[in-house]
Amino acid sequence: MKESIFHRLYDHYHQDVFRFLVFLVKDRSVAEDLSHEVYVRVLKSYERFQGKSSEKTWLFSIAKNVAIDYFRKKAVRATRSYDAFDWEKEQLVSPMKSPEFFLELNDETRQVLGALEKCTGDQQLVIIMRYFQELSIAETAAILNWTEGKVKTIQHRAIKQLRELLSQNKEAKQHES
Repeated sequence: MKESIFHRLYDHYHQDVFRFLVFLVKDRSVAEDLSHEVYVRVLKSYERFQGKSSEKTWLFSIAKNVAIDYFRKKAVRATRSYDAFDWEKEQLVSPMKSPEFFLELNDETRQVLGALEKCTGDQQLVIIMRYFQELSIAETAAILNWTEGKVKTIQHRAIKQLRELLSQNKEAKQHES
């Protein structure tokens, strides 16, 4: 029983979860490792899934938590300190840019992702979930355990900041020409 549920979840959502993690960490091999961790956690905790949210939002919540754990561990290793990682204010900076990941994207998407790295972790999550994963505001709120109002506010601020950053990039390129 448990195995068939696991296979159904894996078959149905693996690509979306993997893509979500790739957009967050920008490294395919790290995203593969994190994806495996997501499904390990799914296996360990499915009995506790109460159906208060959809399986999809539950799965993405686990993926989000796995990504947060990854960034926290990376931050601790980098600083050798145990200061709290402030998810709302800190930027998520992947250790490396995976060339094959960026080669697959069109120029506009690459520019948006580059600008997105200058946004806060909260803003990155919302933009990736809403526009790259095409999740609804309600699904995003459920995954992040926020109100829909908070998702809308963060999304609005992120879009405003992305517009400013992309505008600055465009102006800088025009001055170079």
